[in-house]
Amino acid sequence: MQPSNEDLAPLADANAEAAGGLSFAEDLRQLADEAKVLAQAEFAFQKSRAAYAGAETKGIAGLLVVAAVLVFFAVVALVTGTVIALGPLLGLWGAMAAVTLGLILLAGLCALAARSKLKRMMAVIGDEKST
Repeated sequence: MQPSNEDLAPLADANAEAAGGLSFAEDLRQLADEAKVLAQAEFAFQKSRAAYAGAETKGIAGLLVVAAVLVFFAVVALVTGTVIALGPLLGLWGAMAAVTLGLILLAGLCALAARSKLKRMMAVIGDEKST
């Protein structure tokens, strides 16, 4: 003989009391409350990470500006030294022209490389849009 639902009701009540007396609705409410607390903690953590990153970014940007200025002065010193070193060999005007033409050549090569990379990037972007 199979037990009916009425026969099992006392067993279900005993199981609920043994599990702490929580109903399914209470379990869901508790789960929602824990999820809310977890979401608030995650939000606070991400907010503090963003604040830290923002504060550090200022220092990093400052150091990069100083590094860029120092590299600029180093390049100016290199160019000036090259002109002075080539002066006795080519004359002052010849040294200045040689260094200037060398720098223009390097700038042109960099511009051509940049144009090539730009074309390649545009081709990749264009292919992705048509796919």
